[in-house]
Amino acid sequence: MEIDVNVIEKMVRKAVAEVTAESAPKTCCAAPVKQGNYGIFETMNDAIEASAAAQKKLLFSKMEERQKYCDAIRAAVLDKQNMEMISMLSVEETGIGRYEHKLIKNRLAAVKTPGTEDLITEAITGDHGLTLIEYCPFGVIGAITPTTNPTETIICNSISMIAGGNTVVFSPHPRATKVSHLLVNILNKALEAAGAPDNLITTVREPSIENTNIMCEHPKVRMLVATGGPAIVKKVMSTGKKAIGAGAGNPPVVVDETADIEKAAKDIVDGCSFDNNVPCIAEKEVFAVDSITDYLIHCMKQNGAYEITDRDLIERLDALVTNEKGKPKVEFVGKSAKYILDKLGITVGDDIRVIIMEAKKDHHLVTEEMMMPILPIVRCRDVDEAIDEAYIAEHGNRHTAMMHSKNVDKLTRMAKLLETTIFVKNNPSYAGIGVGGEGHTTFTIAGPTGEGLTSARSFCRKRRCVLSDALHIR
Repeated sequence: MEIDVNVIEKMVRKAVAEVTAESAPKTCCAAPVKQGNYGIFETMNDAIEASAAAQKKLLFSKMEERQKYCDAIRAAVLDKQNMEMISMLSVEETGIGRYEHKLIKNRLAAVKTPGTEDLITEAITGDHGLTLIEYCPFGVIGAITPTTNPTETIICNSISMIAGGNTVVFSPHPRATKVSHLLVNILNKALEAAGAPDNLITTVREPSIENTNIMCEHPKVRMLVATGGPAIVKKVMSTGKKAIGAGAGNPPVVVDETADIEKAAKDIVDGCSFDNNVPCIAEKEVFAVDSITDYLIHCMKQNGAYEITDRDLIERLDALVTNEKGKPKVEFVGKSAKYILDKLGITVGDDIRVIIMEAKKDHHLVTEEMMMPILPIVRCRDVDEAIDEAYIAEHGNRHTAMMHSKNVDKLTRMAKLLETTIFVKNNPSYAGIGVGGEGHTTFTIAGPTGEGLTSARSFCRKRRCVLSDALHIR
């Protein structure tokens, strides 16, 4: 697809200026404006109160109306101009990821997030009548969104939560404020055109830790959903409210001697480099059987990997991208391999997508989730050692793991041992969220709280409706 970046930049700046102007205080002589400026409120309390009022209206809507609202969100996101604006601004504002991959992810969220069809009904009949068990709304949901996938998370959460009859108040990451406001504005205008109640989606004009705390503690917020690191997941789980947490991972890859090595090498580079490695599912370290490691590295280099062999340079790289607490430096998260190598004084072309190196199993780049296209490779005696070391490196997050093998017994062993929410076999990691793999998508993958790949039913209560001694016709 050919893209005129200058034209898109002008569109982005114009749209952001419009949203900012709508959110600014109006003088007494100004023309009346829509309350909340299409979902953007001055205070978190106002955003929550508006959301609560909207949810009471949505509660009595028909299912076909909810589906209509979900379809309006999809259409708004898939609009070419909107898609290009939110994808470009996401990269520009956060400094994270790749524009062309944001296009893929935003489209994926719009197309493959389930709507009301996800809300299946269970029925029990017998001599004593009919009982229905249905998925029903919680009410107002407070959703915390990350800087790594800001628009994708808003899209999939909005569709799923509204399909379930809920309204949503977003607390976006402060470094993704502009793009989050732009998207909320776009979605609310689309919902208004579809006849939806006002303020199904709301947020605060100045996201902050203080506003997130207000949201977490507000009595009208019935459920909390956190997509981010372990600290924010722990916070929502400690509130006493129903909480869904999509936390950290450190997804390992195992490659054994039975694998198609050429395909495995390409798949691993493709998955690791996708959006510069910021998806929580992306390949973070490789454990390879010794007999095939050299050939695997050779094939990875043929598919866009740059190998560092000098030990001192590997340590310089680690020091460059790691802060004093041993965590990834924010300024390198989601940056390209070319950008990182340039900071080391190494010039490469745009074809280089991943930095690889051999490392010991306890090296910092193996044990820490860095969220950048740096991929350490650990040699192992055999496949069982590789699986065992992958289990240790994953830290019990039970998030995502990959394995390239044709040995069904070993694939089964790894799946059972690691217990990850997503286990991808012989494919890039992104197959696990529906890119080249079957199944729906989400960017809120709830491992810590057990919901897995969330969908509309994840944000609902199960309620039982009983009719005694009637409507049993068998």
